[in-house]
Amino acid sequence: MSTTPSLNGQVIGLAHYATRALLERELARTGTTFVQSLALNTAADGGGSADREQLVTRLTDGLKIDAETAEAALAELTATGLLENAPAGPAHLRLTAAGRERQQLIRAAVGGITARLYGDIPAEDLATAGRVVATVKARADAELAAG
Repeated sequence: MSTTPSLNGQVIGLAHYATRALLERELARTGTTFVQSLALNTAADGGGSADREQLVTRLTDGLKIDAETAEAALAELTATGLLENAPAGPAHLRLTAAGRERQQLIRAAVGGITARLYGDIPAEDLATAGRVVATVKARADAELAAG
């Protein structure tokens, strides 16, 4: 007889890694890394452009990576023509037409994964799980900030 496990870090982690493996498979088809995909999404969410410092902060805070890794991802995106310096200068980056196309392709893949994995779960269950995971994340971030 199988029982439903209690929610804890291991269960959340296993769900994360399984979901991430599905996403990584889709990203590999586009030649995009996970970090790059988040940078593209952040620029798209900002209307197609973002301040370089905000992009670095979003990547370092969200993924718990160092600034050098975040900057390297931005440099790769710029070198491959998916991001470019905005007319205001290198402190502001914007999606190119190819960058918008890649980001939309990635977003569609994420939408498909999300629909397959979460589509039949009741909205109330998703809302409860979302609140619990957000609370745990906030507490972990507070502990990390405290040193």
